[in-house]
Amino acid sequence: MDFDWSVIVDAFPALMQGAKLTVFITVVGLLGGTAVGLLFGLMRAYGNRLLDLIAFAYIELVRGTPIVVQVMFIYFALPVLADIRVDPMTAAVTAIIVNSGAYIAEIVRGAFISVPNGLREAGLALGLPTWRVLAFVVGPVAFRRMTPPLGNQFIVSLKDTSLFIVIGVGELTRQGQEIMAANFRAVEIWTAVAIIYLCMIGALTFALRTLEKRMRIL
Repeated sequence: MDFDWSVIVDAFPALMQGAKLTVFITVVGLLGGTAVGLLFGLMRAYGNRLLDLIAFAYIELVRGTPIVVQVMFIYFALPVLADIRVDPMTAAVTAIIVNSGAYIAEIVRGAFISVPNGLREAGLALGLPTWRVLAFVVGPVAFRRMTPPLGNQFIVSLKDTSLFIVIGVGELTRQGQEIMAANFRAVEIWTAVAIIYLCMIGALTFALRTLEKRMRIL
């Protein structure tokens, strides 16, 4: 079978719509996941015994289950348990927040505890409140150290959006599947899907590497 570029040209608008949805889910999910990860990471690093236990339980529960199980639980089981109607888009974004939050929490914890304790003690000795010490003294150093692993997690979360095909979210992979089911041109469609994913991840990687270089200069 000859490779027909016109198939990709015809499918391109629909695939780009899927790509836009993929980016939207990733961005919104990672914004929420970063906030959750920061909270639970600091609970693990500096919280009391109870806070540490709560954060540990959340992290281990999420890391111990696949994201596809998590999104199916949110979409299919949560409405039964809590009588809450969850649409596919909400379930997808929530799954990214919950899943990435657990991994980011461990990244945050590792980065903050890797900063010499003397730096935090010096800030406290100057009379600064703990939150200011963490935000303006320890935080900048920790952020530089967590940038590379955060970048890896962002890339993983972007690729994880392809799993939301199981609940019918019209992201890139789902669009590719629907187009292929209509024209049976699997080679062209999945080649196009793969190229679009490579472009998105390449752009994200470039942005993260640029940020890392700037962080080294500062």
